[in-house]
Amino acid sequence: MLDARAVELAESGNGLAQRLLDEGLRTDRHPLIRFRSGAAGARRPALVGRRLYVWQVIATLRDSGNSIEAAAEFLDLPESHVRACLSYYADFKEEIDSEARDERDFAEREEARWRREQEALA
Repeated sequence: MLDARAVELAESGNGLAQRLLDEGLRTDRHPLIRFRSGAAGARRPALVGRRLYVWQVIATLRDSGNSIEAAAEFLDLPESHVRACLSYYADFKEEIDSEARDERDFAEREEARWRREQEALA
């Protein structure tokens, strides 16, 4: 099964096994976090049962003055879910910060492209 799945994903069998083992260990430690593939194929940690990535919950938490209660209310989540994301973030801060930067950079590039398109129509 591993080899067949590796072929489907265009990954090596060893690479896939290592990734699955790493994700499994992380979700064992953080049971409310699962990994989802995004549009670009990158796998990112996300909150179980929601369409929210950990980086999004952390960004909302920061925008809420680091208030777990305010972030939970804004996202319509139980506080325990925000705390679960915070716990994951504490263990993998650099990775989550990098994902947030990548998303911001992508959004900025797309906005710049859209603005160029609008200027071309003027």
